[in-house]
Amino acid sequence: MSDRRTLSDLERRVVDAIDLDGIVRDLRELVAIPSVGGTDGELRSQQWCADRLRSLGHEVDHWRIDLDELTGLDGFPGQEAERTAAHGCVGVSRGGEEPALVFCGHTDVVPPGDLDRWPDRDPYALRIADGIAAGRGTCDMKGGLAAVFGALQAVRACGVRLRDPVAVHAVVGEEDGGLGAFATLRRGHRGKACVLAEPSSDTIVAANGGSLTFRLEVPGRATHGSTSYRGVSALDKLAELLPALRELETRRNADPDPLVAHLDVPYPLSVGMARAGDWASSVPDLAVAEGRYGVLLDEPVARAKAEFEAAVQQACVADPWLAEHPVRVSWPGGVFTSGRLPDGHPLLEQTRDAVAATGGAAPAAVGAPYGTDLRQYAAAGIPTLQYGPGDVSYAHAHDEHVGLADLRRAAAAYAVLVLRRCAAG
Repeated sequence: MSDRRTLSDLERRVVDAIDLDGIVRDLRELVAIPSVGGTDGELRSQQWCADRLRSLGHEVDHWRIDLDELTGLDGFPGQEAERTAAHGCVGVSRGGEEPALVFCGHTDVVPPGDLDRWPDRDPYALRIADGIAAGRGTCDMKGGLAAVFGALQAVRACGVRLRDPVAVHAVVGEEDGGLGAFATLRRGHRGKACVLAEPSSDTIVAANGGSLTFRLEVPGRATHGSTSYRGVSALDKLAELLPALRELETRRNADPDPLVAHLDVPYPLSVGMARAGDWASSVPDLAVAEGRYGVLLDEPVARAKAEFEAAVQQACVADPWLAEHPVRVSWPGGVFTSGRLPDGHPLLEQTRDAVAATGGAAPAAVGAPYGTDLRQYAAAGIPTLQYGPGDVSYAHAHDEHVGLADLRRAAAAYAVLVLRRCAAG
């Protein structure tokens, strides 16, 4: 039996055929499309992927997603961007019926923020310097998609015939809930295993904690600022509520799953926005806060919500004003459940071996504190992990970038995975 951490002659030939310049060209074109969720760029990025997959000889399903139908279905993961249209895109190589391997990547990106923080005020121009490629989406996660296309291009260039097909799912809306993956799975696209090309910081992410967006509406009683003692400041009441949220976070992180125990805070809870009042010399009668609430591995979303709501209710009961005027809790935005690769599934060792065989150190399996589409594929019964180029700490940042060496290393590992899982001949 051959050592899975060494390359066969065919695998070495395919790895040697990986064209880094071609990967960078693809990445440059992808980054140039400003595919912020809910914009026309999101649609154009899907068209680009459909065209690229056709050039690789894949059979392509490129369809308009029926948003009205989708949003009414059980399990819809929600969305925070406003959309009037969305497209799905799946490419499948010719072969057997069910793909032996699926690569999934999202084409949407988050907004660029302050343009003055970007060189030449242009987030969508790929910049290459000192071995890195910088620009919006390079890390999260157009670099991963470009590496997938580079791997498939090398397989094709070497004339490899696959016994079982490989598929690429290019999805939208991942950043604000995951409607693209939801629509793709609902359309019937499946596979025996899936690799998300999300940045994984030289690890394999085998599990994701989930996350929810909460909204707190804290009531007060308005009065003129000169007689503030007659009113009740909603802002002050919000501030008094924060210690209860910190205590909740501490309690939920007391005994984390071993896959996320390496994290300082496996299941973070944070307030990201707060607003109160409408006049400087008035005591505010309403404060609204929104934040992010981590969902534990294997924890049902309903249970996570119930614990949060109970903590807020308990804090209200302890306050005379809030006991009579309780805080309203609601859950806007996307729903990111947790998800994990089944224990002992061979995809983990296969991915490790592919990385090691192509010159990298065998990556450790870890859990991540953020949600991805991993949980949707896992919920559909498709064993899924995350391995991709880039350091996630640069995702969404003004200095977002991915290393060129990371791109090539990921493409090489992907190519080997294709050959081994799809039984090249």
